[in-house]
Amino acid sequence: MVNRVTLVGRLGKDPETRYTSGGQAVCNFSVATDETYKDRAGQRQKRTEWHRIVMWGKLAEIAQQYLKKGALVYLEGRIQSRQWEDKRDGQKKTAFEIVADTMKMLGGRGEGAAAGAGMGGGPGASQGRSADSDFDAGPIPEEHPSGGEISDEDIPF
Repeated sequence: MVNRVTLVGRLGKDPETRYTSGGQAVCNFSVATDETYKDRAGQRQKRTEWHRIVMWGKLAEIAQQYLKKGALVYLEGRIQSRQWEDKRDGQKKTAFEIVADTMKMLGGRGEGAAAGAGMGGGPGASQGRSADSDFDAGPIPEEHPSGGEISDEDIPF
């Protein structure tokens, strides 16, 4: 069985970070992904999906520090569902979220991320670039943050 999700999208709002009673960081934010298709009439249509993202530990702290609303980000993780009973009407509710364990900040400094995003941010926080020609990720830096050229291994897909 496999429960693995890969997303490339833009943050809908700045990340919100809280800490558990044990001191572990947990960060929440939403990411929008777009799909373009042609309808039956041949008209080009665009559909946006919103995804709830949860990050834990050091990755949550990195996200809080570097990600901002509008930032282009690559995420990997797993789908998780949560159920609860609504206090207002007693109905059982279910929410689905992506628990991310990998994050790469895409795009340039003008893409919504803080200046220097991805520079020495720690594991999983390196800058990457999008290979999808339909996805406008902005200017691509000439050099990788490590100082070397960008290779095929740096492209997330």
